[in-house]
Amino acid sequence: MAARVGYDGVEVMVWTDPVSQDEDAIAELSDHFGVPVTSVHAPTLLLTQRVWGKEPWPKVERAARMAKRLGARTVVVHPPFRWQKDYATGFEAGVRRIAQAEGVTLAVENMYPWRAGGREFAAYLPGWDPCELDYDALLLDVSHAATSGLSCLELAQRMGDRLVHLHLTDGNGSPKDEHLLPGQGSQPVAELLAHLAAEDWQGDACVEVTTRRSRGPDERRAALAGALAFARQHLQAPPAG
Repeated sequence: MAARVGYDGVEVMVWTDPVSQDEDAIAELSDHFGVPVTSVHAPTLLLTQRVWGKEPWPKVERAARMAKRLGARTVVVHPPFRWQKDYATGFEAGVRRIAQAEGVTLAVENMYPWRAGGREFAAYLPGWDPCELDYDALLLDVSHAATSGLSCLELAQRMGDRLVHLHLTDGNGSPKDEHLLPGQGSQPVAELLAHLAAEDWQGDACVEVTTRRSRGPDERRAALAGALAFARQHLQAPPAG
């Protein structure tokens, strides 16, 4: 799909799908379709707690080695869950250590507070807002910004030079992580991309959206092609002067 639509590369999310866990299989697919792997998402999500074992640090290290093997420059990691206290202790230093040891960038993703029944829960340690913590590289997820009640543009400005990776999507501020197509929510996504273009940003913009409502492959392809066109339109640098 990425090759057919014309994407420059893909981010591989290590998931329950066995192929996503097999770097040799991924390398073969990348070569076959002519689409490079530019980033790897470590299996540190709630639904991937048992992928590659239960211990989180070995999973992050393995994701970093996979990225290096595939020629990807970035590894995406989520902050630890609140119940992973051993993992959360020294998380900032641990991320830096693995990045330096493997020679890849570990980008820590912005998350959001969990909400239920009118109550808000702090689900992540050291915290869901990476701007307040000592990370070398940050990832901005637009849908997560919407869920946390923040503007993606203001969040990017706060991240500054540490922003190296973008999950390009959208949201309307629902407690659910919506991952809408860019431009279909209430976030200032076009303005965010224009800001990055004006700053001559050199990171990767990765379309991370849900296409579950698509009625077949043609509609899914059209949605992904539209997201790509949106990104390229708004990431154009303004003319000199």
